[in-house]
Amino acid sequence: MTHRSYGPATATRSSGDGPPPWTVVVMTRDRLPGLEGSLPHHEGPVVVVDNGSRDGTVEALAGREGVRVLALGENRGATARTVGARAAGTELVAFADDDSWWAPGALARAAEHFAAHPRLGLLAARVLVGPEERPDPVNAVMAASPLGRTRAGDVLPGPAVLGFLACGAVVRREAFLSVGGFDPVVFFRGEEERVALDLAAAGWACAYVDDVVAHHHPSSSRAPRPAALAEEARNDVLTAVMRRPWRVVVRRAVRAWRAGGPRRRGVAATLPRLPAALRARRRLPADVERQAALLDP
Repeated sequence: MTHRSYGPATATRSSGDGPPPWTVVVMTRDRLPGLEGSLPHHEGPVVVVDNGSRDGTVEALAGREGVRVLALGENRGATARTVGARAAGTELVAFADDDSWWAPGALARAAEHFAAHPRLGLLAARVLVGPEERPDPVNAVMAASPLGRTRAGDVLPGPAVLGFLACGAVVRREAFLSVGGFDPVVFFRGEEERVALDLAAAGWACAYVDDVVAHHHPSSSRAPRPAALAEEARNDVLTAVMRRPWRVVVRRAVRAWRAGGPRRRGVAATLPRLPAALRARRRLPADVERQAALLDP
């Protein structure tokens, strides 16, 4: 399906004399007030990918300097970010949601890390939540990754990881698109794991780097917790179907089923998407599977 494009994405702020080597890709749907608040924080060109908003988002942003709007006309979930990455003309793509933004200077620092590490495919930033700037719990998990800091003879700028928060990730566009970006099987929530696994399988490193900071002020219009738990359980199983051994698939499904409530509903919700997950199934290289197994709960 085609999408409508409004306006050029030209740099609004950058460091140095030339345009920045990154584009900020923002995914949004029906959250215009939050988007209006977060957009001024972005440094460099911005591509907003609209997932079929009905609150006037597309019209409100039309003609805004430094912002290009891609109107998809429907909700495509996380694959909207892939559309934005394809449209970006820069080496790097920094993802953001309508309720998140990058700290001043963060993307310039990220660009330095990518320049110093040619096989770095994805940088997972330190994410601070809310006005209190509370560290997201995922920060500590990634900082404690047992995967070490060396890949292909290169000492990474932080611990190697096989997961990340999309609103706090910068990718090398070439690497991200080479593994297909985000896919429609999981649609949204937990979509990061498969991308990280495929990057590692393709020889790209993913690293957590705590001197690159993203801010996240979660919107009050986010999905209720039970719905989010169901989606997480569903996508956890579907990702395992696509890339992990069957014993991992069974373990994840059984764990969610035993948890009951929304997680059990999430396991049941895998069934309509199971044929697509099976068509996409591809086992990981043995070394990447070993790394993934180290991170399994």
